Amino acid sequence: MIRTRFAPSPTGFLHVGGARTALFSWAFARKHAGKFILRIEDTDLDRSTDASVQAILDGMRWLGLDWDEGPYHQMHRLDRYREVAEQLIREGNAYHCYCSKEELDAMREAQRARGEKPRYDGRWRPENAKALGLAPAPGARPIVRFRNPLEGAVTFLDLVKGPITVANAELDDLVILRADGVPTYNFGVVVDDLDMRITHVIRGDDHVNNTPRQVNIFRALGAELPHFAHAPMILGADGERLSKRHGAVSVMQYADDGFLPEALLNYLARLGWSHGDAELFAKEKFIDWFDLGHISRSPAQFNPDKLRWLNQQYLKAADDGRLAHAVVPRIERDGGTLAGGPPLERVVALLKERSETLAQLADEAMMFYRNREPPAQLLAEHLTPEVKPALAELATRLEGLGDWSADAINAEVQVVAKARGLKMPRLAIPLRVLVFGVAHTPALSAVLALAGRQRVLGRIRQYAQ
Repeated sequence: MIRTRFAPSPTGFLHVGGARTALFSWAFARKHAGKFILRIEDTDLDRSTDASVQAILDGMRWLGLDWDEGPYHQMHRLDRYREVAEQLIREGNAYHCYCSKEELDAMREAQRARGEKPRYDGRWRPENAKALGLAPAPGARPIVRFRNPLEGAVTFLDLVKGPITVANAELDDLVILRADGVPTYNFGVVVDDLDMRITHVIRGDDHVNNTPRQVNIFRALGAELPHFAHAPMILGADGERLSKRHGAVSVMQYADDGFLPEALLNYLARLGWSHGDAELFAKEKFIDWFDLGHISRSPAQFNPDKLRWLNQQYLKAADDGRLAHAVVPRIERDGGTLAGGPPLERVVALLKERSETLAQLADEAMMFYRNREPPAQLLAEHLTPEVKPALAELATRLEGLGDWSADAINAEVQVVAKARGLKMPRLAIPLRVLVFGVAHTPALSAVLALAGRQRVLGRIRQYAQ
C-alpha cells in the first residue's frame, strides 16, 4: 500500500511551500487508495511551539487535507530513537563521540586555514580514538554519530530529478542523537519513515542534500529505501526565494484575506506541476490527474495576481448561500447591520462577479448594510443645480411605481434622463452618491432595487428637494 507523509516542523505557520508539499503527498496517497500520515517534527526545542502546531493543523483542515494517521510527535518517540541508535552502535554503524563544542570549533577553524572543507574528522571512531589515545573527560556526556562509509558513493533515484549520486567522501559522520537523547533531523526522519512504513517521501528540493545521508542510514539498518521525489522550490516573481514580501504568509492569512480554500489548493497544484493547459480544476480532478512524473524540475514562481484571478473564478461559481454565510462575520465586524437590509444572498449574487476575494465582496456589500452619509466632496461634485430637479422628478415617479424591480426602476430613470436632456452618468452617479455614498456601484437599477423604495426615496428627498 502507498503510504505518504507530511512532516512539518512547528517553528512557524503553515506557509504556501509547506501546503504544496502536503497537497502533493496527500493527492498521491488518495490517487492510489493509500494512507496519508501527518507527523510533527518537533525536536527543535528552542523554536517549536504549541501555537505553531495548532496553526499547522488549522491550515490543513481549512484546505481540506485530511490525514489518515497522526499527528505523530517526534518528542513522544525518544525511547524509540535511542533504541535504534543503540542498535547501530552494537552493529558498528554508530559510535559515541565526546568532542566538545570548543574542540569542534578549533577543528573546523584549522581546516579552513588549510583550505579544506570544514567537517568532523572522525577522531572518536573507535579505531581512531584508540590510536590517538583518547579517553572521555570525567562526567562527559557523549553524542552518537553515524559511521558514514568512507569509500564509494551513495546513489538514489529521485522520481522528479532522476538518478543522484554523491561520493561518501563528501559526507562526514553526522550526529544522530544529541547528548540529551533528542534525535537530529536526518536520523529522526529515517526512524519515523521506517516505523510508519512510508513508501514515498515527497518533499521540497531543499531536502535533496539530506537524502544521501538518510539513504546511508536506511542501508545501515538493512531497510528498503522509500521512493524519493523532490518538488522544485517556489520563487517570487523576481526569481528570489519566496518570502513574506512575495506572499509566503500563513495559509490561514489567506483565509483571513478572503480566499477560498479550493482556489488556493488549485493554485498550489499548478506551482511546479501541470496537466496540459488546465487552469481550473476541482480537488477530485486533481487527484485523478496527479502523478509524480509531471512535477517540474524547474523552480515555480508565485504570482499573487494569478491567485487572485483564480479566486475570482471560484467566487463567481460559488453557491450564493455559502458566500453569504462567509461574509456575514466580515460585515458585522466592520459595523454593518444586516437587520432591515436586503437579503444577503441577493446582494452576494449581484456583487460576486466583480469581487476577487471574500474581503472585497464583504466591503462592496457594506453599502447595503451601513447607513453611510454622502461625502461632502462627492455631493459638491455631482449634485449640481441642473441635476436636483431631475432627481426630484424621479422621486415622484418612483414613489408611484407599482413594481419595485430593476427593470421598472431602469425604465423610470431612462424617462427622466431623456426628458431632462441628461446623459445617463449625469443622473446615475448622483443617485449612487445619495443612496450609497459612493460614485461607483454595479448596475444602477439593480442596486436601487435591492436598496429598497424607502431608502432610495428618503435619500433623494433629503438631499435633492
